Amino acid sequence: MLLKNATVLILSPERVERADLRVQDGAIVARGKDLRPLEEEETVDLFGLFIMPGMVNAHTHLYSALARGMSAPKIPANNFVQILRKIWWKLDQSLDEESIYYSALVGSLEAVKYGATTLIDHHASPNHIKDSLDIIKKAMATVGMRGILCYETTDRGGRRRRNEGLGENERFIAENADNPYFKGTAGAHASFTLNDETMEALGQMSEKYDCGVHIHAAEDNADIINTMKKYGIGVVRRLQKFGALSHKSILAHGIHLPKSQVATIGKSRAWIIHNPRSNMNNAVGYAPLQWFGDHSAIGTDGFPSDMFEESKIGFFRNRESDHRVSFGRLPEMLHAGQKLVSRFFGREFGTLEVGSPADLIVLKYTPPTPLTDLNLLGHFLFGMSSGMVTHTMVNGEWQMWDGGLVGIDEEKIMNEASVVAQRLWKRMEKS
Repeated sequence: MLLKNATVLILSPERVERADLRVQDGAIVARGKDLRPLEEEETVDLFGLFIMPGMVNAHTHLYSALARGMSAPKIPANNFVQILRKIWWKLDQSLDEESIYYSALVGSLEAVKYGATTLIDHHASPNHIKDSLDIIKKAMATVGMRGILCYETTDRGGRRRRNEGLGENERFIAENADNPYFKGTAGAHASFTLNDETMEALGQMSEKYDCGVHIHAAEDNADIINTMKKYGIGVVRRLQKFGALSHKSILAHGIHLPKSQVATIGKSRAWIIHNPRSNMNNAVGYAPLQWFGDHSAIGTDGFPSDMFEESKIGFFRNRESDHRVSFGRLPEMLHAGQKLVSRFFGREFGTLEVGSPADLIVLKYTPPTPLTDLNLLGHFLFGMSSGMVTHTMVNGEWQMWDGGLVGIDEEKIMNEASVVAQRLWKRMEKS
C-alpha cells in the first residue's frame, strides 16, 4: 500500500514533514516525496491529512470498561484503601469469562477509535485466573490491537490464588515470546499486598524471561507506610532487592516516592507511568514529574484509552501544580510509550521511518494558524483531539477507516456488553 500526500507529525523530537509512505508486510518500507506507485500496489491519497504514530497506553485496566455508570458504594469510601476494597476488589472478584471478554473488547474497540494501537494492560480476576490473559488477547485481536499483558499477582487471596496468578503470567509470557502482536510481563498488584516469597518469585520470573515486572508503586501513601511497616524497606528498594527492577519493569504512578527512590528507578532504566485522570479521581496526590526521567510514559489506569485527553489533562493539571515541568514534557512522555513498547517487541516503534512498524493514525485537523516543527506541540495540546482520528492502522492493516471499525459491528457489541455489565453489577451487589 502507498499512502500519498500525507503530513507526518512526530511529537518528540517535534517534526512536521510532507511525505509519502509505502507499507509492506506490516512495516514502513519507503518514505519520501513523490513516491511512484508500484504495479498492483493500492494507493491511498490522503490529500494532506495528518499522520501520527499510533498511540500507546502504558498502563491500563481493561477490566474496568464495564464499570462505567455503576452505582457507588452505599457507604462512601473515605480513602484509597477503602476505594480498593469497596469498588475495585469487589469488581475484579465478580469477573467471569464473559465479563473479562466484553470488558477487553469494549476497551480495545474504543482505543482504536481514539487512536491508540498498543495497550499495556494490568489484569485481575481472582475467581477466573487461568487463561484470563488469553481471553483478553482474543478480544484485543478481534479489533487488531497490540498488547503487553499481565495478571495482577497478589497475596490477598491466599497462596493458591497467588500461585495461579504467577502461573498465568509465566504461561502467557512463554507462549507469546515470538508473537508480533502480544507480549507478556510479570504482573503484581502492589508491594503492600505481596510477601517476600512472592516478590522473589516475581523477580526470578523477570530475570528468567527478561520480561520485567508490572506493578503499582506508591500510588497512595498506604503503599509506602505498610511496606515499610511490614518489611522495613522502601517500595523501590524492595523491588531492587528481589530483582524486580529491570529495563522492562513498569511502575505505575510513583506519586509518593522519595527523590532517592526515583533516582534508583532511573539508574535501573525501569519505567514510571503517570496516570493523571486516575490520580485526580482517587485524590491520591500529584506525582513529582520533575524527578521523572526519560523512562516515564503516560497511562490511563483504567480510564478509556484516549491518550489525547489523558496527556492534555496531565498538561493542564501540571501547570497548576507545585511540580511544573517544561511545556513539552507531557507530549514527550506520551511519545515515550513508543520506546517502552519497542523494548518488548525488539523493533523501533513511533518513528514512521523506514523499518518502523506501520502502526499509525490519520487525523482530519485543519490548523487555523501555521503548523511547523516549532509549534507542533501547541497545536497538539490546544487544537487536536481524538475526535479528529479518522483512520487507524496496526501492522499495516486498517482497523478503522473513515471513523468506522473494519469488520466490527460496534452497536451490536455495545448492546451485548450492556447486558453483560448488568449481570456483573448484580454479582458485585451480592459479594
